[in-house]
Amino acid sequence: MVMDIIAPDAGRVEILGEGLSEKVKDRIGFLPEERGLYRKLKVMDTLLFFGELKGMKAAVVRERGRRLLEQFQLAGYEEKKVEELSKGMAQKLQFITTILHDPELLILDEPFSGLDPLNIELIQGIILERRRAGTTIIYSTHLMEYAEKTVDSLVMIDQGRKVLDGTLAAVKAEYGRKFIRLQYEGDARFVAGLPYVRSSRDSGREMEIELEDLSRREQLLRDLLGRVTVNGFQLSEPSLQNIFIRKVREGAGA
Repeated sequence: MVMDIIAPDAGRVEILGEGLSEKVKDRIGFLPEERGLYRKLKVMDTLLFFGELKGMKAAVVRERGRRLLEQFQLAGYEEKKVEELSKGMAQKLQFITTILHDPELLILDEPFSGLDPLNIELIQGIILERRRAGTTIIYSTHLMEYAEKTVDSLVMIDQGRKVLDGTLAAVKAEYGRKFIRLQYEGDARFVAGLPYVRSSRDSGREMEIELEDLSRREQLLRDLLGRVTVNGFQLSEPSLQNIFIRKVREGAGA
């Protein structure tokens, strides 16, 4: 989705087709990286507080809140104080307060912070649900493998400097033609020194290899056989993490 932000002059910014106002703010959901929950409040009281800030009636908050608590595996915690929740539970509660009023625009800062892999998958699934429903979503994250599964467009920033932007499809098209994904057992450190290998990223039993020319892939396979056990060898798009590392190194002159 593309957020409708227009700046026709220096003194006016339009969001969602309107000038910024309290009414427009009620159409936005914002999840900060640092939690903004009141530790002494109970879970349901927290939802009532944030819901009423967005103009929701208490009965609607209770009905929708219970449904979301169940979806986020927090059913039965309505009377628990925030301070009694684990870090992951508190993160899920804050996410619920962000989407409680069914916003048209979601701004999420590190939405997966403090979550274990199962809850990351849960939150990612809900982000995808919102995206399919037409919600505009902007979020920042260091977990690029999850961003890669959900975003349409991206901006990569290194130390405050933009290093890359564009649609996911365009970025993949530009960087996705010369990579081999290798699954292996053994010591494959020699691959980085092969003269036709432009770059490689080794994660232990899997390696992403960029060739100077794809015609050398058969040569690569020959050089691998006999030195490591090859469990998988296929053409692949690069991961966003690989692309980011490459762009940063290029910018640093590495």
